[in-house]
Amino acid sequence: MKDARAFLDLPDGRRLTGYGPFRTTSAVPASGTAFYRNDFGLTAAEPWWIPARWELTDRAEDGRAAPPCTWEPPDASAFAGVFQEISAAIRAGDFEKTVPVVVERGTLERPPGHALLDAAGWSAGTLMGYGFSDGGTGFAGATPETLFTLSGGVLRTMALAGTARSEEREVLAVDEKEIREHEYVAQSLVAQLGDIGRVRRGPRVIMELGSIVHFHTPIEVDLTGSESPAALVRRMHPTPALGPLPRTAWTMEQLIAWRRRLGTPEDFGAPFGALVEGEFHAIVAIRGVWWNGCELRLPAGCGVIEASRLVNEWRELRLKREAVKARFGF
Repeated sequence: MKDARAFLDLPDGRRLTGYGPFRTTSAVPASGTAFYRNDFGLTAAEPWWIPARWELTDRAEDGRAAPPCTWEPPDASAFAGVFQEISAAIRAGDFEKTVPVVVERGTLERPPGHALLDAAGWSAGTLMGYGFSDGGTGFAGATPETLFTLSGGVLRTMALAGTARSEEREVLAVDEKEIREHEYVAQSLVAQLGDIGRVRRGPRVIMELGSIVHFHTPIEVDLTGSESPAALVRRMHPTPALGPLPRTAWTMEQLIAWRRRLGTPEDFGAPFGALVEGEFHAIVAIRGVWWNGCELRLPAGCGVIEASRLVNEWRELRLKREAVKARFGF
């Protein structure tokens, strides 16, 4: 993979880009720069990818258009079947919440090379670009969700859940179902982090992302001990916004089985991060595309709770996919 390339936007407005060939390792590097790649189930034996060379630059202000793509509509019946199974599991008390994924497939006019990384990489407010390509396969996107940032003994993360069109911002602010879904995520994160430090939860606000808006709650933790990035990834992934509640071995296995039935890329919603300048930054790999040659997949997930309704979730999934297409210029 001499031609491989990875990039990640950092919270301070800079972009880290790494160039292959990459060397992989199972252990957190003691120093230097390395990318973190894993799948949703965290099964990678060597998740640390050390580039042959790397650079820090300002984020780009414009991006290259993606190659033209012919899209196929996603399979509504397959998603409906999984949705009904999830609803039954919630009524049975096995889940409070979980996140199925629908996948829209497309065929690119020509192999993209690194063009989809360039298309994902233009700066857009709070969105953070990310991607990896070996020239033939890869993934790229611009996510609104940080898994966490670890710097100077402080962990910063967020609860991000609850979605609406931008013109429905005022409705979202009082939507009981969306507020309940968001609070599942925020309260679970606070409980999950309470034993490693002093947790500070900020106010719930609305994050504006162009055509869509989300509820967003910032959370910080003053760590009382020394926590490695790898251990924190395992503690925090998947976030309650992307994973099951309660999070047990069984509920994770069931969610992964539903994801595979629907053709979800193994690393959609997985952590993707980088260790640089003594800090670790990790995002949640959503709002992106995955490709193999000219075959393209665009996944999107939705949080399902007891109050969820199929038609509303299907509408939310389309909204998220349309935002990704607009981002890439499809």
